[in-house]
Amino acid sequence: MGSHRWKLLAVLCSVYFMVILDAAIVRVAVPSIERELHMSAEGLQWVANAYMLTFGALLLLGGRMADLLGRRRLFLAGLSVFTLASLLCGLAPSGAALIAFRAVQGLGAAAMTPAALSTLMTSFPEGAERNKAIGVWGAVGGLGATAGWVIGGPLVDGPGWQWVFYINVPLGLLLLAVAARLLPESRDGSTARSFDVPGVLAVTSALVLLMYTLVEAPSVGWGSARTIGLFAIAATLLASFVVIESRAKAPLMPLRILRSRRLVAANVGLGFAAASIYGMSFILALYGQEVLGYSALQFGFAGLVLPLTAGVGAAVAQSLVTKVGSARVSAVSMVFLIVGFVLLAGVSADGSYVADMLPALLVFGPALGASFTAYSIATLGGVRERDAGLASGLNNTFEQIGGAFGTAVLATIATAHTDVLVRAHVPVHAALNGGFQTAFAVGIAFPVLGLLASGFLAGRRRRRRSLRADCFEPLPAVASK
Repeated sequence: MGSHRWKLLAVLCSVYFMVILDAAIVRVAVPSIERELHMSAEGLQWVANAYMLTFGALLLLGGRMADLLGRRRLFLAGLSVFTLASLLCGLAPSGAALIAFRAVQGLGAAAMTPAALSTLMTSFPEGAERNKAIGVWGAVGGLGATAGWVIGGPLVDGPGWQWVFYINVPLGLLLLAVAARLLPESRDGSTARSFDVPGVLAVTSALVLLMYTLVEAPSVGWGSARTIGLFAIAATLLASFVVIESRAKAPLMPLRILRSRRLVAANVGLGFAAASIYGMSFILALYGQEVLGYSALQFGFAGLVLPLTAGVGAAVAQSLVTKVGSARVSAVSMVFLIVGFVLLAGVSADGSYVADMLPALLVFGPALGASFTAYSIATLGGVRERDAGLASGLNNTFEQIGGAFGTAVLATIATAHTDVLVRAHVPVHAALNGGFQTAFAVGIAFPVLGLLASGFLAGRRRRRRSLRADCFEPLPAVASK
């Protein structure tokens, strides 16, 4: 495909940026949405969470559908749904309608994101070129996760909250027109287009329950009977999914893919990296606005250093992974994330941007880009073309579940400790700061666990080659356009 591949990469990464941005930008618009649509606090929470729920729960299914039905076809269908749902979100006459349209947005994102990543995999040969492409993908993801701070403020303060959704419409239409010309069609032509319906129902139900429980746990309590019961049901459904897949003739997720220690460890590591970044970003935004007194726009520009340095980290990481491997690059990244959390654990109630935020952002940024890149390369390396969509779906599923988990845990810790301090008659300003300090201190556990996962990425080359031969052996030519 020559230089055509890099034009294709620009389209794929633009779509990924839009998808990740939409998970974060809406939080900036929440106060305006509350005033205009007269929504309750619980309803406002679901404006953000409805998108995360359908997006995170349907990624695995979306990835497998891309393999079987065609990656180009699913990409264009998902992008069409996402663009239309964005328009409807801006036009929503009520809070209930907005939540419903946000769920449809997540559905479109779950279809096009694994299709986009698997198209990237099948368009770039494994090695330096694919690592470079995944490095760009990882950098764009980091930009999208934090650019909501910068883009959302001017839109909400200017034309209105509806434009955090309307902005997707012209971009989506442009990308549809370009993608229809650029994207090659590819799918797994070695198997019949049949779906493992019991497996689909089991894993989708499990992921929906898991995502729902994670986003609701801070409100209803982690130790409540409801939370524990839902986690137990989700675990039971996941166990039944494994049993179903072991017996299915055409499984949604062939269990052979889990025989790769490298793939499992990299996905787990990616989940903890996402928990670190998503959780940190959420709590830091609260600290900047509620303790330092920044407006949403001011905080957006203050945090601009994070996405910029994330791009640098991703660019450096894709080159280093080719030379020294994903295990070392991801491990060093996790160490830097630990340092970043340690710095943030010392934020003060009368602090400043230069003293309290900037040093941590300068550490977190490069580590964010490098960790996402290193783990993504590890999760996708050696995957045969027939499983590209499935591997991409797994990659994105772990990221979304990890991000939801990290945000929920740190939000719960911050709120609980703040309440304790307020009951002890500590001034509210200082109590809020104490809650955020404690959340950042607990957050250290996420990169520590990610560091352990990186340890499992390292192994003898002979064993890694053996695993690849068992799990990802090349297949005959895949059906193409």
